[in-house]
Amino acid sequence: MSTTVDGIQFSQPSKYVGFDTITTQIENRLLKKGFQFNVMVVGRSGLGKSTLVNTLFSSKLTESNGRKLPTEPIEKTTSIQVSSHTLIENNVRLNINVIDTPGFGDQINNEKCWEPLVKYIKEQHSQYLRKELTAQRERNIPDSRVHCVLYFIAPTGKKLKQLDIVALKKLSEIANVVPVIAKSDSLTLEERAEFKKVLQNEFINYNFNIYPYDSEDLYDEERQLNEDIKSLIPFAIAGSEQEIEINGERVRGRKSRWGAINIEDVSQCEFVFLRDFLTRTHLQDLIETTALTHYETFRSKQLIALKENANPNRQSAPIQTQSQTQSQPQPPTAQPSQQDLKSQPSQGVFPPTSLL
Repeated sequence: MSTTVDGIQFSQPSKYVGFDTITTQIENRLLKKGFQFNVMVVGRSGLGKSTLVNTLFSSKLTESNGRKLPTEPIEKTTSIQVSSHTLIENNVRLNINVIDTPGFGDQINNEKCWEPLVKYIKEQHSQYLRKELTAQRERNIPDSRVHCVLYFIAPTGKKLKQLDIVALKKLSEIANVVPVIAKSDSLTLEERAEFKKVLQNEFINYNFNIYPYDSEDLYDEERQLNEDIKSLIPFAIAGSEQEIEINGERVRGRKSRWGAINIEDVSQCEFVFLRDFLTRTHLQDLIETTALTHYETFRSKQLIALKENANPNRQSAPIQTQSQTQSQPQPPTAQPSQQDLKSQPSQGVFPPTSLL
C-alpha cells in the first residue's frame, strides 16, 4: 500500500522489516557517549549566579560566594572560572561545564568589560575549529563551546543600563542568551510584572537576538511553545539551595522577616519555567543551535578569511597579442638550479591554523 503526499511516495512494507529500531540504536549510542552542556553565567556580583546554577541541577556544581550575614562584604569572582561535573539521571550522563565570569560592571571603569566574555566564547569556537582542521582529528572532539549564556539583570524596576544594552547586543550575536531577573522576590508581583514589560519593550527596541529563535523547520507545537516561552522572558527567578518548611511541607525556598518564598511555586517564582525550558524542552536544541548556527557562522568567516589570505588578489599583467610578442625581443630566462629549488618554501592551500 502506498500513498503520495506533496509528490513524495510513501509505501508500507508488506512484512515487518525492523528498521524502526534505529531510534533505539541511536539512543543506546548516545547513552554510551553522554551529552555535553556548557553554560555561562553573566551578571553583577551578589545576584545569585552560582546559587541559581546549583538550584537548577540540584547539585553542588559551583561554590557560592554569597554572604551569610548582611554585614559581610560581597565576595567577587575576579577571573573566568570553569568547573566541570558529570551528572547521571536515569542512565543519562550529562557532562556539564559551568563558566563563572567576573562580576559584570563591578569595576570603577566598566568600559568594554564585556570583551573578555566575547573573547572567551570565540576562543572556544576557534579551538574546536583547529581540532576539526587537523589531518588526523579526534573521533569525538571535546566540546567546550558555550551553549547557553544566562544573563542576570538586577531587580531595579528601571530600564536597562547602557552597559547591559551593549553587552546583550554583543553576546546575543555569538551565543544563545537567556536573560533572567535575579532575586525577583525583592519585587512585589505587580512590580515584577511591570518590570518584565519594560524589559520586553527594551529587547524589541534594541532588536536583541534573544533565544529561542524563529525557524521554518519547527512544528506547530514547537512554534507555539517558543511563543509561550518568549512571553515569559526575562524569567523572574530566585534560587535557593536550602529546604524550608511551609505549611508542614519541606520545599526549596527562603525565609525572611517578611515571609517565605517557595521557588517551585509558579505563582511566586518562575524558576520552574526556566528549569523546564533549559533542561526538559530545549537542552538538545541549545546544543544544536550552538553548533549549527553560531559556530557555523564563525567557521565560515574564518575559512573565508583563510582562503583570502592564502590567495590574495594580484593584479594580472596586460595581455599581449601574438604580433606584439613576436616583435619584442625576449630576454633569456635563467633556469633555476637544484639548490634554488630546494631553498624555495612550499606553498599550501591554507596558512597555519595558528592564524585562527
